[in-house]
Amino acid sequence: MMSNNQPRDGALRIPGGRPRKHGVVAVVQREQRLLVIRRSQFVSAPGRLCFPGGAIELGESEPVALARELQEELAVAIEPRQRLWHSLTPWNVALAWWSAAMSPDAQLIPNPHEVAEVHWLTITQLRESPDLLESNHDFLDAWERREFVIGESECEL
Repeated sequence: MMSNNQPRDGALRIPGGRPRKHGVVAVVQREQRLLVIRRSQFVSAPGRLCFPGGAIELGESEPVALARELQEELAVAIEPRQRLWHSLTPWNVALAWWSAAMSPDAQLIPNPHEVAEVHWLTITQLRESPDLLESNHDFLDAWERREFVIGESECEL
């Protein structure tokens, strides 16, 4: 039996009665670099760097949402591999961080309504960027603490 504070769709509620949003984030590694986007002027946190991803729609699994978001943002097919980590942002979005793979010859085509630029950056480059979203710093911190492993390599970047 559900409590009176929980919505029927299973979403968690935060103080004030609003449902907590859930999102997915793709961690794609290639040649010791990570796939990162610069957010467009049309979305929240415009101009900030972050890993690609977005909201999970009602009824979607995390892997399905991840694949849809990468298709929407970068017109690329990905293969979700493993759930690495989870976090809660200061704005109460629960994020599931997934390792994902794409074809080495995949062409990334940014959707200008969501993505201004696409980059392949090292951890050092990400850390040094003043534009990196804070939640992404938290992910990098967890990786460096070896809270998870991506693929066969531990934090070697």
